[in-house]
Amino acid sequence: MKLLAIHWALIGIWALLTLASLVVFVVSKRSSKDMSELVQRTQSWWVMVAIFTLAFLVSQTISIIVFALISFLALKEYFSMIPTRRADRRVLFWAYLSIPVQYFWVYDHYYGMFAVFIPVYMFLFLPFASLLSQQTDGFLKSVGTLNWGLMLCVFSISHAAFLLILPATPESSAGGAGLLLFLIFLTQFNDVAQYTWGKLFGRHKIIPGVSPNKTWEGFLGGVATTFVLAMLIAPLVTPLDLPHAAAAGLLIAVAGFVGDVTVSALKRDLGVKDTGSLIPGHGGILDRIDSLTFTAPLFFHFTRYFYY
Repeated sequence: MKLLAIHWALIGIWALLTLASLVVFVVSKRSSKDMSELVQRTQSWWVMVAIFTLAFLVSQTISIIVFALISFLALKEYFSMIPTRRADRRVLFWAYLSIPVQYFWVYDHYYGMFAVFIPVYMFLFLPFASLLSQQTDGFLKSVGTLNWGLMLCVFSISHAAFLLILPATPESSAGGAGLLLFLIFLTQFNDVAQYTWGKLFGRHKIIPGVSPNKTWEGFLGGVATTFVLAMLIAPLVTPLDLPHAAAAGLLIAVAGFVGDVTVSALKRDLGVKDTGSLIPGHGGILDRIDSLTFTAPLFFHFTRYFYY
């Protein structure tokens, strides 16, 4: 039953991607505007969905490793953008080493250490490791930069991986796998919905000093779309009842927007357009998971509080 629900959900994602690709193909052929970026984005989605599907179907362990790799690449992009002191280069080693340790707690189902390893142990250890260089100029900025990078790229994203190991419930046999699909799909669909509504009807800027292209119309249209979609999908792959599904839809939509503009503020501060160039049409890994950095921990704890 669990496998059947997950398989149908994956088939639905592939069908939606196929439909979107056909629409993009037709539009690109008929439009006089340059649609190369949109075509690139669609092609990249095929690769990303294929990798996600394979990892999902092969084994839970492989899926956890994939998320660890995503955290590594995102943290690498983050550190490549942020100016760091020469004295901090050795400290970066400990920051990267925290990734396999954090995901080991996920693999080991050890929620206690999973929840405190980065926000307690690493937050206390990294400042100590940094002060051993005895360079106090820029110390506070350096410590804040390192710790926030770990929170954003490792701790937050590891919550998505921890969803995988949540057990099935009487309400849903899909268990954590269904919850993860629900989270990933709605987070990414919310990004697309807000972008589409904004392009079609956007007139009023919502936060122009941070992200000039974000509009109230795009935000509200995306929130409404994700809200409705959450209530339709939740009964298929999650234990969420209708009120909780509606609340989760609102949570994911709003948190996804906040995560997006937070990373936009970071890029604007640093004077960069994208965090990287790994994904054609999208930018870097952190560009693609910026919304997930906020939706993953919030949705995880929302679900765990009510159902686990």
